[in-house]
Amino acid sequence: MNRLADATSPYLLQHADNPVDWWPWSEEAFAEAKRRDVPVLISVGYAACHWCHVMAHESFENEQVGALMNDNFVSIKVDREERPDVDAIYMTATQAMTGQGGWPMTVFATPDGTPFFCGTYFPRPNFVQLLQSVTTAWREQREAVVRQGASVVEAIGGAQAVGGPTAPLDAPLLDAAAGKLASEYDATNGGFGGAPKFPPHMNLLFLLRHHQRTRDPQSLEITRHTAEAMARGGIYDQLAGGFARYSVDAHWTVPHFEKMLYDNALLLRLYTQLWRLTGDPLARRVARDTARFLADELHRPGQGFASALDADTDGVEGLTYAWTPGQLIEALGEEDGRFAADLFTVTDDGTFEKGMSVLRLARDVDDAAPEVRARWQRVVGGLLAARDTRPQPARDDKVVAAWNGLAITAIAEFQQVAALYASPQDEDANLMDGVTIVADGAMRDAAEYLAAVHLVDGRLRRVSRDGKVGEPAGVLEDYGSVAEAFCALHQLTGEGRWLTLAGELLDTALAHFAAPGGAFYDTADDAERLVARPADPTDNATPSGRSALIAGLVVYSALTGETRYREAAEAALATVAPIVGRHPRFTGYAAMAGEALLSGPYEIAVATEDPAGDPLVAAARRHAPPGAVVVAGRPDQPGVPLLADRPLVDGRSAAYVCRGFVCQRPVTSVEELVVELGGAGSSQ
Repeated sequence: MNRLADATSPYLLQHADNPVDWWPWSEEAFAEAKRRDVPVLISVGYAACHWCHVMAHESFENEQVGALMNDNFVSIKVDREERPDVDAIYMTATQAMTGQGGWPMTVFATPDGTPFFCGTYFPRPNFVQLLQSVTTAWREQREAVVRQGASVVEAIGGAQAVGGPTAPLDAPLLDAAAGKLASEYDATNGGFGGAPKFPPHMNLLFLLRHHQRTRDPQSLEITRHTAEAMARGGIYDQLAGGFARYSVDAHWTVPHFEKMLYDNALLLRLYTQLWRLTGDPLARRVARDTARFLADELHRPGQGFASALDADTDGVEGLTYAWTPGQLIEALGEEDGRFAADLFTVTDDGTFEKGMSVLRLARDVDDAAPEVRARWQRVVGGLLAARDTRPQPARDDKVVAAWNGLAITAIAEFQQVAALYASPQDEDANLMDGVTIVADGAMRDAAEYLAAVHLVDGRLRRVSRDGKVGEPAGVLEDYGSVAEAFCALHQLTGEGRWLTLAGELLDTALAHFAAPGGAFYDTADDAERLVARPADPTDNATPSGRSALIAGLVVYSALTGETRYREAAEAALATVAPIVGRHPRFTGYAAMAGEALLSGPYEIAVATEDPAGDPLVAAARRHAPPGAVVVAGRPDQPGVPLLADRPLVDGRSAAYVCRGFVCQRPVTSVEELVVELGGAGSSQ
């Protein structure tokens, strides 16, 4: 009997009709394995995962394989996005046993959850042989199997340990981290390392803040070059905006086509800040179109942001997105079709599969003549219309609290920067206005949804779908990312309730996730007990729970002036600092928070009757130093600590600039404010 039909996870629902007697992750599943005296087979994946679909088609939809699994195992299907704690433990085990990890992840465990054999994708013949071998070993070599499991658990415990060495995350360490990133930088293609190449959004956000603090030109150039290379590459959707998960090559040409909410949120934040600091028109366009992608493709009214678009369409990867020269001509006509082929590097040989090409931008259109830009936009519109007639990838409608938090923060920052550059003279001013209106509505809707649906009895839940909250408890990254998002919304709107909610989330995290020596566990002290309690300090696809919480603590302490939150952030950063020095590619979000603390962060309050149109507010946001907080509104506005006891000066708007809770005299002119901020917002 397959028990997945009532799951909230789209990934689990994809397996609800398998001939496998799947169980969701539950105590009952392990009790059943104990009753039957059989091992547990734990299969971990996610809805947008290409190779998860392949293994499902090859093995889990096969009657003979299903029978073999049902006769000899209790099989548990896990959505890694719904249960990151389960995924973290068994991924550590998989990496300890095989030296690598990935999804689908295939784990064999004892009835108490102790893993004894781990792997990833197995073709059906190999998987059948593995099932038979594990069955035999369980029956005939049980003692050896149990010993193997015990050694794996010991390895997991060591990998997830807290209480290691600490060090201050100071300027020399952050300078060294930037230098090490520069030494690993791909000066030809942008980014870091070789294939496959993932968007290094968190590292680039760190380098942008590092450049602001130090004026290091190399940090800015690495960011500029990588951002441009990604935006011109096939990893970026040249028609509709939005980024794919990664490039299978080293030069951003052919993507793995899934589009994840977290990547696009972090990349929106990157291109927004690059636009703010440099005025780069390419960064402006990509930020705008990524915000539009989030609002149009992933937002569901009244239900937050969905998690992802699948890599596959009708079981074929890239079916929606790839083109031949002939298809371009068919969609656009001979003349525009050939123009599009040249512009987007679509050749007879192809760059993808079967003579197909993924669109890449070969020309600089942002600074081109008006007639060239007009033709490009006409071509994009025609190709989008043609693409809309093709089969479309499925959407994973599951709402993940942490990822929605990342999206809210990114859109809040985008809204602020878009307001700085608003000009009726822009040729696409109407388009920008439309995007900001829709994105603002999506952001506020998602925040209201998190507050109403994901907050249950004062605690966060990890996921929901179709307005129904799931059972999995929120993990540390949920608390950190949502708290940071509510702080961003507080700065954008001036509404005190968002700051209040952020403080409540941070207090819960400090009370239930704290570990010895300033560290944090990824799961709460009253969460379900696993074979180990995860506490991963490294940033990977998303900020680690620790980094996310640190970022939330830093911004909240600056907005409220409450030093205990800053002290908690500093202590947690000290536990990550040794890793920042050795492996900065895996600590970008933590290093970004470290730059904010090193800068101050600045606390900027603008007492004004016109927060939307006051030039002082625009100057504060335009020139904000790394990690600065900016709040604007009427003096002594309820729920806004930075505006307390901050009056107008002689009836005029006034900006109050503080750094590390030490304040300067108020200023009333833009020129004075820019001087106090040191011009730190500009790199033009």
